[in-house]
Amino acid sequence: MHKKQLAVAVASLLSITSVQAAALYDQDGTKLDIYGRIAMGIAGGGPEFDSAGNKVDDGPEFVDVYSRLGFRMSHAVTSDLTALGHLEWRFTGDERNTAQGFNETRQSYIGLSSKQYGTLLAGNFNSMYAQFVSLPFDVYQDRGLLFKSSGLQSWGDSIAYYTPELNGFTSFLQVKHYSERGLTPAEQSGDGSDVAAQGGIRYQQGPFKIGFGAVENAVRGGGSGNDEVLYGLIGTYALSDQLSLRLGIETQDNSDTYGKGFETVGLGGTYSTGPWAFTADYYNVDRDEGEESDAWAAGGYYKFSSAFDVFIELADSDSPSVRSSGGMQDMFWITGARYHF
Repeated sequence: MHKKQLAVAVASLLSITSVQAAALYDQDGTKLDIYGRIAMGIAGGGPEFDSAGNKVDDGPEFVDVYSRLGFRMSHAVTSDLTALGHLEWRFTGDERNTAQGFNETRQSYIGLSSKQYGTLLAGNFNSMYAQFVSLPFDVYQDRGLLFKSSGLQSWGDSIAYYTPELNGFTSFLQVKHYSERGLTPAEQSGDGSDVAAQGGIRYQQGPFKIGFGAVENAVRGGGSGNDEVLYGLIGTYALSDQLSLRLGIETQDNSDTYGKGFETVGLGGTYSTGPWAFTADYYNVDRDEGEESDAWAAGGYYKFSSAFDVFIELADSDSPSVRSSGGMQDMFWITGARYHF
């Protein structure tokens, strides 16, 4: 196996998006694929007390681990231009649920893709920052990712564009619209409708990949965004066919979540051998005002086949807002299995 194949091998073990897909239709330049996964597990742990000091139950629970069902569509308009669409729903599969069925529309977008001119997307999708910058750290099924990633300016009312790769470089731009259309004066915020932008660039060559991005942290009515800009620089390097390391930093001058500015540094790695893969990551959060904190996560994964795998993950956020007695007592854990189709 060559170094450039390491990412493929790791993705097949760790990817949060199913690597399986079945073609429902493929004729005259039009394709329709169906894919998904059913994932079940047992989760437990976490802090014994909430932020108000009240004791909470941290015992084990049978849980769904982000099961989903999706469709990918494409149509060849010309030899270079492809029209595409993507629908994906998330559902809670660990118990009977007659009230809501699919409880989240995770992907719902259309777009045009050209090998010469790039790709344009419109609708509901994960942020370009998450896809091109923080992706190397997004290796866990549950907890463990401390960088902002998909939680910032993603999933809905967005337009994005990214260029074709040129000499290893790919750049991206995305805008998300927060509208107050249809709201009464009493329901409207003082800030009114808002547009949050993000952009960046990624470079990849052989075993090395690095991405830089800037995200305007704005929401309708101000919210917790403060209109400040989050900056991230995250890279990964495959040292061998089996071992890859990742390093990243995120910073923001002001944050309602962390109190004034903060700087998060993350370091981690993935080791794979045969059907096994192991991950470990460490984070340090340095706040301008407030207590500095550390976090770590680790996971083990075993792939029985291309369709079935099992996993176990541990994570300790060590956050001042939820810390009680500290140590291993606050550690989250989850173990489970996934069937991909």
